Amino acid sequence: MNSPFLPEWVRSHARRSPEAPAIATPEVRLTYRELAERFRSLGARLAAAGVVSGDRVVVSLPNLAATVVVDLAIQTIGACVVEVSHAWRAPALSAILAKTGARVAVVHERDLRVWSELARLHQLRLWVVGATPASSISDAGEIAPDPTTPALRPHFARLDDPALIVYTSGSTSEPRGVVQTWRNIDANTRSIAQFLELTERDRAMLVLPLSYCYGRSVLQTHLFVGGSVFLDDRFMYPRIVFDAMRDEGCTGFAGVPTTFEIIRRQVDVRAVGLDRLRYVTQAGGAMAPETIRWARDAFGPARLFIMYGQTEATARLSYLPPEQANGKEGSIGIAIPGVDLRVVDDAGAPVPDGLVGNLVARGDNITPGYLGEPEETRRILRDGWLWTGDLVRRDEEGFLFYVGRTKDILKIDGHRVSPLEIEEAIARHPDVAETAVVGSMQDSMGETATAFVVRRAGSTLSEAGLRRFCLEHLAQFKIPKAIAFVDALPHNESGKVLRARLASELATPTPTPRQRI
Repeated sequence: MNSPFLPEWVRSHARRSPEAPAIATPEVRLTYRELAERFRSLGARLAAAGVVSGDRVVVSLPNLAATVVVDLAIQTIGACVVEVSHAWRAPALSAILAKTGARVAVVHERDLRVWSELARLHQLRLWVVGATPASSISDAGEIAPDPTTPALRPHFARLDDPALIVYTSGSTSEPRGVVQTWRNIDANTRSIAQFLELTERDRAMLVLPLSYCYGRSVLQTHLFVGGSVFLDDRFMYPRIVFDAMRDEGCTGFAGVPTTFEIIRRQVDVRAVGLDRLRYVTQAGGAMAPETIRWARDAFGPARLFIMYGQTEATARLSYLPPEQANGKEGSIGIAIPGVDLRVVDDAGAPVPDGLVGNLVARGDNITPGYLGEPEETRRILRDGWLWTGDLVRRDEEGFLFYVGRTKDILKIDGHRVSPLEIEEAIARHPDVAETAVVGSMQDSMGETATAFVVRRAGSTLSEAGLRRFCLEHLAQFKIPKAIAFVDALPHNESGKVLRARLASELATPTPTPRQRI
């Protein structure tokens, strides 16, 4: 595939293998021919309605076939997709509309109450996706024919044109719009497809939202190679999703740590019979070593790829080759093809192997910056390098080990302590299903750590019992000052723990046992 532009990838596959499967959901199936025809038709309608090259168009939809059609239609006329989570509410959406200057939004009919008011406030034109005859676009991406719509004129894009703006999850701060150019998307897509060895025979099960860079990268890599993607929003019933994986002959599956914890508790993976599963990927945060070992065994012989990245890098920065899993346990691996990773001190000077430093990255996948935020852009982009905000150490063979976020590192009794290290120790206890550690300032004691812990079903694990366990695995000063047992941890739509919400709990009296956060 020579073209660097996603719509052309689809058109090329449609010319070569028109009846090959491209996108499917439990209700809809689209071949490459159907996908190309639908986004061409919708693109023509959008252009006829006044959407022009350079416009920003907000898309707020669940994982539907129509979502893929809409995004490609917007991009094929040279406009930029502003992808936001359909779970976000009016205040966040209103701020995004003001910053992007969008005049058009594509939304789902079930969210019309919120969007109708936003449309009035921001003079916004809505295109509605849904199953009712009154909707503009069906869930399958179909649009009512209009003989008066002119043919779609070709648009000549440039590599550094913005193709997509993805808003960060906001798990630790206010969401920011990360600009992704065609060059960014092309570079990251080719790199991921290379190390995963993707081909047109691959079919991915996608339960992650397309508003999340990880979920979007799964879609883009498979459309690049001519493979297919099955979008399934039913992960609240994981066994149904796994039955669909088997029946659809899926070769790939992607998840965040929470995804795998849910599967571990609710699905006997080996009993499902995933005969065609070839690879499994995990990103979106550090996963407990015990869970990694379980996943490697449960999904075997499929290969498990542990990956690391961020939205500012389009999606991916490093991966751990599966054959290195045993010797490099806990590592986030090596740089993906085309990316340079370095470990430096706060002044940018190289840090010796074995010592902790800042992870910086360089490559064609690195964003040109945040939309409308020049100061934040200058903070993360320095002399051509992306400062990821993460602390790592590198071993003598060049493998990287994640330590924590620079903003998350705790200062306890004069020591720099990573919450991740504490979480990994607690997660080794067989009665712990999930945990998150956050810090708070105590007037007389400095910063202290609090562990929020979800016990496995039927467990009677006590605070005293967990503290005794921690003494075996952690230095005394690293043991959390407080332990709160909760029913569940708060997560955003992409599965990341909402640490800011947990930290806000510490401003109130200590949570009572079994409290739901």
